[in-house]
Amino acid sequence: MKNDTESSTSTKRIAAIDLGTNSFHAVLVDIYPDGSFRTIDKLKEMVILAEKGMDNHLSEDAMQRGLDALKRIKFLCDSQNVEEILAFATSAIREAKNGGDFIQRMIDEVGIKARAIPGQMEAELIGYAVRHSIALNKEMVLMVDIGGGSVEFIIGNNQKFIYRESLKLGVARMAAKFVKNDPITEEEIQILVSHYQQELKEISEILKENHITTMIGSSGTMENIGAMVASRNSLTASMSLNELSFEASDFNSLYQDFIELNRKKRQKISELDEKRIDIINPGMVLVKYLIEEFKIQTIKISEAALRDGMILNFIKEERPKLDMVANFPEPRKRSIFELLRKCNWLEAHSKHVANMALQLFDEFRKELKLEETDRELLEYASYLHDIGYYISYRKHHKHALYLIRHSDLRGFTEDEINIMANVARYHRRSTPRKRHFLYKKLEKPLRKRVKKLSALLRVADGLDRSHYQNVQTLEVQNEAEKVKFHITTMGDPELEIWGAERKSKLFEKVTGKKLEIYSVNKEQ
Repeated sequence: MKNDTESSTSTKRIAAIDLGTNSFHAVLVDIYPDGSFRTIDKLKEMVILAEKGMDNHLSEDAMQRGLDALKRIKFLCDSQNVEEILAFATSAIREAKNGGDFIQRMIDEVGIKARAIPGQMEAELIGYAVRHSIALNKEMVLMVDIGGGSVEFIIGNNQKFIYRESLKLGVARMAAKFVKNDPITEEEIQILVSHYQQELKEISEILKENHITTMIGSSGTMENIGAMVASRNSLTASMSLNELSFEASDFNSLYQDFIELNRKKRQKISELDEKRIDIINPGMVLVKYLIEEFKIQTIKISEAALRDGMILNFIKEERPKLDMVANFPEPRKRSIFELLRKCNWLEAHSKHVANMALQLFDEFRKELKLEETDRELLEYASYLHDIGYYISYRKHHKHALYLIRHSDLRGFTEDEINIMANVARYHRRSTPRKRHFLYKKLEKPLRKRVKKLSALLRVADGLDRSHYQNVQTLEVQNEAEKVKFHITTMGDPELEIWGAERKSKLFEKVTGKKLEIYSVNKEQ
């Protein structure tokens, strides 16, 4: 066993937190230089964010439960000297109209920054986790992660995924919508089955084409089911449920007895989490439907889920990258990318924000009286806007200002460096104010340019509030008195709309127009 000093020089300790609808799961791991990792601690907090069903709004009580749970997780992380915390928000938070408020409170009250990931990415990360924890071969299998708000379906083998999707079929959502009686009635079961049949049409064809007979379940509902089957059949599962395997007939036997139980009798089952007692039945019906409809023969349990996928993804991204800097012979671009690399920049997010900021620049350049050189400075400021994270999450916009001004960027005039630094600084929190010393020091023409470019960056950054490039297309309708953004997103658009609207005041001030944002998504 290494002591703390030795460990810190050769390993990196991180925490991955899955902010689910029912529960928050944290896992703390040490990552070694060869890309392997070892779990050092775990913590699971039942929070039930959707206590009244998925009504696209988090109650104050639910948010407080979540924040209290996160404070306990943060205390564990601090006591274990965690260097970096990854926190991914899923269905309940990414759909809620006040999900952005909850994420902001996490930063302000707990010091944890969460990202709301699109459902398809959630499914992919779960697929990686299952593939990492279960010995797969060339046979295609169905992976199912039953959560409170959504269910992730992945079809794949040890080499590839041919389907990955997140559907709004989670147990808390289904229980609130379809289950009013206890025990659940036969009529309610049939309504659930009809709903599953309708929602699973796309995956149904792929499952039948590939003759899939094995299902691997992950997360709480499936783990509870696995534990109950193991107990009934005296299967070994006291240490770990991972790789637990049982036949469809074993599940069917459990189902027949379980589905008739009322709440009081379900309470007596030691393998069933207390907070799942009222919501597990739709999960039981879903598993029964999948087994019967697709002729599943074998069910396996994976203890690895989203949080493990987060770690695997982190390792993949942290592995040494090719030195891009040599590809930039001109000093301006080269020095920008040298700084970005030194500060471990958030590449995908920053590039996505830059693309949207430049789209807005091209749309408003003439009416804002901007020059072509301003376009380049906006692009680099967009790349650099989050480098302050390298120092600290808190006040990272101010840290970015400092880093840009003091990094000896080559090929730029001092005015250009000051413009980039101030535009990056004003991507969040306060807009430019004369009481800000470094802004006040700028000549008036420079202050005007900073204000206009900051207005564009703020809105673009808001449109990637999740940091997961949810906005796939942005269409700008520039009218005489208002500007309309029409966005198409991969997943729920609420967080991106919230983020952009929250940062729109400066944009409205410099353009003199009201900003309205519309989602043009098909019904999710």
